[in-house]
Amino acid sequence: MSLADLLEELEAAKDPEKAGPMEAYMRHQFPFLGIAGPERNALYKKYFPEAKKTRVIDWDFVDICWEKEPREYQYVAANYLKAMQSYLTKDDLHKLERLVVTKSWWDTVDILDRVVGSLVADHQELEEVLLKWSLSDNIWLRRVAIDHQLLRKEKTNVQLMEKILLNNLDQTEFFINKAIGWALRDYSKTNPEWVARFIEKIRREWLNLVSRKRASTSSTIEKRIHYLKKVAIIWYNGLY
Repeated sequence: MSLADLLEELEAAKDPEKAGPMEAYMRHQFPFLGIAGPERNALYKKYFPEAKKTRVIDWDFVDICWEKEPREYQYVAANYLKAMQSYLTKDDLHKLERLVVTKSWWDTVDILDRVVGSLVADHQELEEVLLKWSLSDNIWLRRVAIDHQLLRKEKTNVQLMEKILLNNLDQTEFFINKAIGWALRDYSKTNPEWVARFIEKIRREWLNLVSRKRASTSSTIEKRIHYLKKVAIIWYNGLY
């Protein structure tokens, strides 16, 4: 069984009747074959264990999947990388970056952030790259930077997470603000005291800016006040 066989089987399983609703769910950004998650997962279980025996990532396979139009091919590639993440090298980060910023939407990005997270955990020298991503003009790189430590629990690099979160508190983008909420909620299961202190710190900064606002109408301050207030509201609504 080869990865090429997987693609042939995927193509053979297409269901046009299911494709329409799947395309609508993704706001018609991508065409679909109409293959639902359970059917795709069955293919992963069939083919990926054999692929792992090679202990080498087939980047040509990944590129072929990413170039194809139906969205299921990107799902295959992203989940293949997740299955093969133990065999990533630090030089693969730029390849993952290219995938994050190409045909981007939350469905593939949120798989790739786990892959990136695994790689960075194994090569901590890459943390500086994630810090740069947290300031990127590309919202999906920011989202990966914010959430790449999800589920790391006690192994979370808290200093890195705080820097990345602070780099994004003034953002207006829904997917970035949502990522911040996920990061805080996830880490609160491990260290609720830290999350409480972080949110309180932000709340105090907001109150300080509100006080300063009486003497300043700076657009920068106005912007920060609005979004720091949003973070404070997350806390009071019981994020965790």
